[in-house]
Amino acid sequence: MNKRFLFTFLATSALAAWALLRTPPGRFVWRPRDPNAPHVALITGASAGIGAEYARQLAARGFDLVLAARRADRLHELAQSLMQTYRVHVEVVAADLAQEADVARVEARIRAMDNLALLINNAGFGTIGRLVNSDPVRQQEMVYLHVMAPMRLTQAALPGMITRGYGAIINVSSVAGYVRLRGNVNYAATKAYLTAFSETLQNELLGSGVFIQALCPGFTRTEFHFTPEFKDHTPKPYPNFMWMSAQEVVRQSLDALGNGQVAFVPGLLYRVMVLALRTPVIGDNLMRAASLLF
Repeated sequence: MNKRFLFTFLATSALAAWALLRTPPGRFVWRPRDPNAPHVALITGASAGIGAEYARQLAARGFDLVLAARRADRLHELAQSLMQTYRVHVEVVAADLAQEADVARVEARIRAMDNLALLINNAGFGTIGRLVNSDPVRQQEMVYLHVMAPMRLTQAALPGMITRGYGAIINVSSVAGYVRLRGNVNYAATKAYLTAFSETLQNELLGSGVFIQALCPGFTRTEFHFTPEFKDHTPKPYPNFMWMSAQEVVRQSLDALGNGQVAFVPGLLYRVMVLALRTPVIGDNLMRAASLLF
């Protein structure tokens, strides 16, 4: 009996590792550009980093764009560059999606669109420090931005996508959603929500022609750690091999869209890390050990 149990455990573990570490090709159909009825991608948090990279790569694929973020000047600069380089139409929407009124405005814009093919919920920010010492208003804004805003924009986009039988929604989550380290309680919790939300939603949409992805990157070279929230924090000197470029993260995300891995982790290093964290006993002990260091 013990040998049979051990064999079953090892076989199941090997199958789980194979399923997580491999990257099947995506099944989302990238249709050729139709100048008379171009498909549109709406991207939040598009003024820099991963959001801006999604804009560049989707413009290169022939998508017209609606770019939403707080910094209108950065959006207009990016829009001009994309229109000149790729000859696509780019609309700019200045909006702070941590605020109810701006979420409602973008939500209404989505409901009015009849050609939205991609929604990318990328807007987000992080903080550093234990919850007991954190600014409660800023923590509430984070929860609203990472949870309520993507849920509402997704709900606004779904009716049209389902009716057309075509579309995809990418929710930019994080490997942090699998990690329980001190100093980022709500960041980890809200990213875990985005991953669970995406996985459950995809089950609701089976057979609809609409694909959902929760992108879970690790350390990515963006402006994330150079925001005001990190002004008093000196980043730890993590080695270069732990960092990925925004260009590579987005390329892997788009190539894997619809491949059956709703929670998509770019990069082999982070896939192994998530596999370990999701393994009973091993994951718990890794978190305990990491908590002694951070």
